[in-house]
Amino acid sequence: MKILNPKWTSLPYLLDSKGLASSLFIGMTQDPSVMAIVDFMNQWSLFLIGLCLILGFFSRLASVGGMILLCFYTLSHPSFIGASYMMPFEGSYLWIDKNVVEFAALGVLCAFSTSKIIGLDRLLVKVLPDSILKLKLI
Repeated sequence: MKILNPKWTSLPYLLDSKGLASSLFIGMTQDPSVMAIVDFMNQWSLFLIGLCLILGFFSRLASVGGMILLCFYTLSHPSFIGASYMMPFEGSYLWIDKNVVEFAALGVLCAFSTSKIIGLDRLLVKVLPDSILKLKLI
């Protein structure tokens, strides 16, 4: 896990950006304080989103958070023909890579709230007030 490795950084990944927003991602690497925030946010969002999805806890919110994170990854490293990156992709992609597939899967989880059947969300539905439930976070 990235949060257990104090030397982990997203710096090489961001410097290797060749997507539409590459100037934004490369610009983030120029300031150490910004990189500290980016690394912290990336590490903890990956951990918390994954934990919530595994437990079925606020799964709709976690799905949307995961989709936003995957959009950032795709903007940084799109699977364009001829684009070569420092770290190779797992396989050969034309337009669709694992981030797009995961994005679609999270969209399905967001649309069909199965965590209300088997996850911790089924318990939250019983204890949370209606004002919170109207926000559709679970």
